[in-house]
Amino acid sequence: MALVRFDPFRGFESLTKKMNDFVGDFDKGFNVEFGSFAPRIDIAEDEKNIYFHAELAGIRKEDVKVSITDNNILMIKGEKKREEKVEDKSFIRVERNYGSFSRSFELPDNVKSDSISAKYDNGVLNITLEKVEPQKPKEVEVEIL
Repeated sequence: MALVRFDPFRGFESLTKKMNDFVGDFDKGFNVEFGSFAPRIDIAEDEKNIYFHAELAGIRKEDVKVSITDNNILMIKGEKKREEKVEDKSFIRVERNYGSFSRSFELPDNVKSDSISAKYDNGVLNITLEKVEPQKPKEVEVEIL
């Protein structure tokens, strides 16, 4: 019979990693999802811009709305409609999602919210936001009496 050493903390590393990932998401800004489904979105950045790439296969450009709120929240809303009539069919399998969706992302302070561009190409929505230098905090010198 082989002896196995008992380790009470076995598996604790994966729990710690999951908690760090969860807490780390709060540092990146919040993400709110509403609707029947949530399209997948990649976010990238370089020195000059922040990029959002949203998979919107099967959604017409006219059915998507992109906006930025006053409190620096990027909103992507839309609806994926079923193009065919379903009354005369009985489905064997349904794996695609339909309905409305809403995704929102808190933007960092260094984004120029009035400089946003969006392009829709082959079912992918590409949003580009220009970065600016963050404003330095105002410093007021106080005279000591």
